[in-house]
Amino acid sequence: MTDLVIRPLRAGEEHLFDALPDPGLVGFAAFGGRYDKQNYRPEWTWVALRGDTVVARAAWWGGPDDDEPVTLDWFDFTDADAGTALLRTAPLPTEYELRLPPGWRDDPAVRAAAEARIGAAGRAGLTPLVERYRYRWTREHGLPPRPRRLEFRPEPDDSVILDVFRRLHRGSLDAHARRTIAASGLDAAAREDLGYLRWMPSPRDWWRLAYSPAGDLVGLAAPCHHYSDPVIGYIGVVPEHRGHGYAYDLLVEATHLLVEHGADRIVAGTDVTNTPMAAAFAKAGYPVEQHRIDLVRP
Repeated sequence: MTDLVIRPLRAGEEHLFDALPDPGLVGFAAFGGRYDKQNYRPEWTWVALRGDTVVARAAWWGGPDDDEPVTLDWFDFTDADAGTALLRTAPLPTEYELRLPPGWRDDPAVRAAAEARIGAAGRAGLTPLVERYRYRWTREHGLPPRPRRLEFRPEPDDSVILDVFRRLHRGSLDAHARRTIAASGLDAAAREDLGYLRWMPSPRDWWRLAYSPAGDLVGLAAPCHHYSDPVIGYIGVVPEHRGHGYAYDLLVEATHLLVEHGADRIVAGTDVTNTPMAAAFAKAGYPVEQHRIDLVRP
């Protein structure tokens, strides 16, 4: 058998990425995504070749100002062992976000494609952390009225926001936050989420803290704009005010603020296991567009 060659693309070799046949059942291709040099860099795009034939490929994404990639978006192969070898070889240890259609377990072909990728990634050392819902709201779904139970104020001081995150993460249902807390503590998880919000290119003054009529802090709503879409960057309720449906109020406020800034679509996500937040999205008219499984390294 011809030796396997694993390497990043060189500039001008983008055509190699499209040389691997993909039925488009899972991943970005399942939703009309395309690989292009405006969004992906050749040094963050790796292929495995046998002779002149591409048998596995992977593409990592990062923002235009990032020095390192943020996520592994694409991972496809016609040879599962080559796919595993590629992930073991490429020195880009990010999470892998596997995008899936809703109800993906009910279609045998889609389920097999998903499990093949999860298996190949697993043999390279990645493990599934959580399955998530990905939502996409558009104006045709209707703008829910503001409940007006809370007062929303901007907060310019990052130290205040950081302390709010510390409070929000106590008893959090978010798998990523729980993983960081277990590994590095509450403060590390708070800084990680603040860093994520600051990383996005939208204005800092869109974020809102929510207060009860008595003046108590209830939570944080952070409408943002990712590099491609308006996005619900963060919704969280502090422990002492959970159980009253306030996540819905925060989500509606963030939705209104994004629409006021011109959004005609909004993407969002939450863990499948975070049933209170999933219920808030459903109540606010956010349909599930995709599922996503996040795989992480130890």
